[in-house]
Amino acid sequence: MTQDTAADSSSEPDRVEGAPTLREAAVLAGGGEAPTARHLVSIDDISLQEMHALFRLADRFAAEPRAFAGTCPGFISASLFYEPSTRTRLSFESAMLRLGGGVLTAAEMTSSSVVKGESLADTIRVVGGGYADVIVLRHPSEGAARLAARYSPVPVINAGDGSLEHPTQTLCDLYNLHVERGKIEGLDVVLAGDLKYSRTVHSFAYALARFGANIVCVPQAGLELPDYVVERLHEDFQVEPMRADARRLGNLASNSDAVYLTPQKPHQLSLFTDARGWEVQSVDAVYMTRPQTERHSGAELSETTYLRLEKRAMAAESLRDAVVMHPLPRRDEISDEVDADPRSIYFKQAARGVPIRMAILAWLLGRVPLESAGEPSESVESYGVPVGPNPCPNPSCISRTETRHAEPRFRILERDPLRVACAYCTRELSHAVIGCSRSRIFHAPQAGTIRLILPEHLVFFGNEEAAVEAGFRPAVGLTGH
Repeated sequence: MTQDTAADSSSEPDRVEGAPTLREAAVLAGGGEAPTARHLVSIDDISLQEMHALFRLADRFAAEPRAFAGTCPGFISASLFYEPSTRTRLSFESAMLRLGGGVLTAAEMTSSSVVKGESLADTIRVVGGGYADVIVLRHPSEGAARLAARYSPVPVINAGDGSLEHPTQTLCDLYNLHVERGKIEGLDVVLAGDLKYSRTVHSFAYALARFGANIVCVPQAGLELPDYVVERLHEDFQVEPMRADARRLGNLASNSDAVYLTPQKPHQLSLFTDARGWEVQSVDAVYMTRPQTERHSGAELSETTYLRLEKRAMAAESLRDAVVMHPLPRRDEISDEVDADPRSIYFKQAARGVPIRMAILAWLLGRVPLESAGEPSESVESYGVPVGPNPCPNPSCISRTETRHAEPRFRILERDPLRVACAYCTRELSHAVIGCSRSRIFHAPQAGTIRLILPEHLVFFGNEEAAVEAGFRPAVGLTGH
C-alpha cells in the first residue's frame, strides 16, 4: 500500500447520515415477500465496478481498522450458520464490531427452533423483521441464500450454500490478488484439488472469467470441475476449455488431467480438440483446496494420493513468482514446510477477510456509498411451476430440502430452443415434453408452438406418461400418439 493511500485511509468514509434501517419499509412476517434490500447471494450480484470500489474501501479499512467504529453504530448483524465455520463467521462478526455495530450469533442451529420444524423462510422473516439489520447465512442446501433473499426485508449475505457459491470468500480471494498482484485482469491462476464440490472454486472461477483471467484447472482425479460450471463459463463468459500441458507445474500436476480455461481467442479450437494443449509456462497464483468430504463420500476420491503442495514442488519454474492461496481450513494438501515460503499468503488471505467484509457490510447497510460503483446487474426474472412435480434434478437444492416455502421456480436461459434452469440452484432442467397449464396440452421440446406459451404457463415433464397422469393431452401429431 502506498503512503498516500495509507494517509487517506485514516479519515472516516462518507456515511449516509440518518439513514433509516432497511426493515422500516419492509413487509413483516406473514406479509409475504419483501424484496426491498440489496442482497449478496451470488458473485453475479455485484458488478466489476462495485468490486473495484469495494477493494479501494477495504484498503482504507485495512490501513487503520480501529478508526471506523462510527460507521455502523446501532446496526446489528445476525449470523445464521447451519454448517460449521470459523473464518467466515468470525471475520464477519469482527468486521461488524469494528464498524461499531453489534452481532447476534446462531452458530449451532441444532439448539434453535429448526429442531422444532421451523422453516428457513420463517426464520429469515423473524430475524430480518426486527432482530437484525443484515443476515449472514450459511446453509447446506444449494439455493438457500436465494430463498432467504426472497423473504428477507434486510440484506442477506451468502456465506456458502451447499456446493453452489461462496461470494464473500470469492471477494476475499480477489481482494488478495488485488493486493498481491495489483490487478486481476489477465492473470494466470491455478485451481487445484477438489474442484467438483468446492463452492469457493465455483464462485472464484466465475469471477476470474468476468475479469478476463486465465484459469488452469488441476483437479484431483474424479473431482473435476462440474459440467454445469464449465458450460456456464463457456456460455456466459465465452471461456474456451482446452487440455493443458502442465508438466512445468512439476509434482503439483503429475497425477492430474489439467484443463486450461481462457477467454476465447481466434487461434483456439473447440472443446478439447487441440491435442497439443496449452503449455503452462508460468502462473501468478496457485489456489489449493481441500477434499470437501462433508459433501461427498470418500468413495469419490481416487486411489491416488490427494494433490499435495510440498516444499520441493515450489521449486518448479512455473511457480517461481506464484503466490499460494487456500480458503482454509486445510488438511494435508499443503505441507507445513510451505508456510515459511514468502509466496504463501493463505494466513494473510484469512486476515484480509475482515477489511473486505467490513466493506461489504458498510456498503449493503447503506452507510458508505461506493465510488463509481456503476449500476447493479439486473435480476433475472423467475417463474413458478404452475402444476406438476418439481422439475429440478438436484437433490441438494433448497426446493427439494425445504418444500413448504421453496416453491419450485425456474428462469429461462434460452427461448429457442427452450432451455430453463432452477431459479434457486441454477441447475439446468431436463424435460422430455413441455406442457401448457392453460391449454393442458403437452408438446415435444423442439415444437415451434412452445415459443407461443407464456413463461408462467410452462410445465416440464420427465416423460409423456407423467404428463398424461397430470391431466395433460398430447399435441396433435406428437410422436407416439
